[in-house]
Amino acid sequence: MSTLMVQGTTSDAGKSTLVTALCRWLVRQGVAVVPFKPQNMALNSAVTADGGEIGRAQAVQAQASRLAPHTDMNPVLLKPNSDIGAQVIIHGRALRSMDALAYHDYKRVAMQAVLESHQRLSAAYAVVMVEGAGSPAEINLRAGDIANMGFAEAVDCPVILIADIDKGGVFAHLVGTLALLSPSEQARVKGFVINRFRGDIALLQPGLDWLEQHTGKPVLGVLPYLMDFHLEAEDAIDRRQAVKLDTPLRVVVPVLPRISNHTDFDPLRLHPQVQLTFVGPGQAIPSADLIILPGSKSVRADLAYLRSQGWEAAISRHLRYGGKLLGICGGLQMLGERIADPHGLEGAPGESQGLGLLAFDTVLEHDKQLRTVQGRLCLEDAVVSGYEIHAGVSQGPALAQAAVQLDDGRCDGALSADGQVLGTYLHGLFESAEACSALLRWAGLQAVQVVDYHGLRERDIERLADLVEQHLDTQVLEALCGLPPRSNGASEHDA
Repeated sequence: MSTLMVQGTTSDAGKSTLVTALCRWLVRQGVAVVPFKPQNMALNSAVTADGGEIGRAQAVQAQASRLAPHTDMNPVLLKPNSDIGAQVIIHGRALRSMDALAYHDYKRVAMQAVLESHQRLSAAYAVVMVEGAGSPAEINLRAGDIANMGFAEAVDCPVILIADIDKGGVFAHLVGTLALLSPSEQARVKGFVINRFRGDIALLQPGLDWLEQHTGKPVLGVLPYLMDFHLEAEDAIDRRQAVKLDTPLRVVVPVLPRISNHTDFDPLRLHPQVQLTFVGPGQAIPSADLIILPGSKSVRADLAYLRSQGWEAAISRHLRYGGKLLGICGGLQMLGERIADPHGLEGAPGESQGLGLLAFDTVLEHDKQLRTVQGRLCLEDAVVSGYEIHAGVSQGPALAQAAVQLDDGRCDGALSADGQVLGTYLHGLFESAEACSALLRWAGLQAVQVVDYHGLRERDIERLADLVEQHLDTQVLEALCGLPPRSNGASEHDA
């Protein structure tokens, strides 16, 4: 059994991408591999086969490994609900909210959960492919670290360090990160990977030679920049658009401070007939066919923010002119008449007046509802699948006109009497081709082009595995993964 860890010089250096690539590359060789991230801080999450909650990136890595997502793949998940606090989720279940100092003291307990999950995965799979978090050289976070070198030292595993050359300063990032590690941690780093390179590799070669001579560590390869590549973001919003056809459907998403699961909108970004616009602070909501209120980790605070930006008036104007409005999860709760948080789960206890567009109230309860679901949309009776992650319980007459009839017998969400406003707790509903097409027709798009979103994601996972074979030293990678040498002594990199 072997464990290999990928750490990065910065956030968004490419750790998630490289772990995804290595998982599918190993699967191609018939190796039983499982992804693992000890601690993740993200508001994009997924529901697992065992009914828990993990980071969205680990769910994608599970797909790359041809596995169902499991809570052991991400035993500690932190979901920020303020600038200094987060909901702490252990083994898929919400524990409680903690401020940063309280969690720092709690990390000794969290480390036990991390090691328990790693032990179970190590016993079941030949290779555990681990993703670090942020940078291992954050001096203020080194004490009690469970996300990077603290974990690597605890399980005695080798580390690959990846850096992003597209942002510049790649050699300073790699050398500086290495310099800030302890001697034992430096020895643990077995090589570098440079990510997102575009240009003539011959011009980069002198720098690679210097890096190897200066550090004594090999460069395992340089990954090229992929222009039309899509992999669901761990946290940051991806604003890139696919090439659009003429007169696309205009969809606007207000970006709330605690927006969650914004990967819901990736199928729309990639749809050739949809122009998706994320509206940020100080920006007016432009003319649109459809406005979508996204999920939120702090619904009442985000609703107050929405109002402070003048967006409530813009939504009212949008509806007066016949536009459509969709609310997802926290966005659904905002559409109602009242949101109550009596236990202070997302901030100070209290309640807020909703937008009053649908007649129901929501109360936040301690037990979070986590489930994957299938059903039929009220629009065109379209087949839909998705997942629920919410603490809110909604009740009221508007829910009698449900948005979705679920296969488990429950009803979900609501559709207004005039058909302009729709709300649902289901994340991922645009990933279902039939449901996505029905929603786009409801919003005003004629002759909808069907897009296979799951096929696009699978295609790009395969492309990542191709990059491993073409651009990385697979002989070294195989050795780091504990795989036996190939009988002919050749690697795929040599072929």
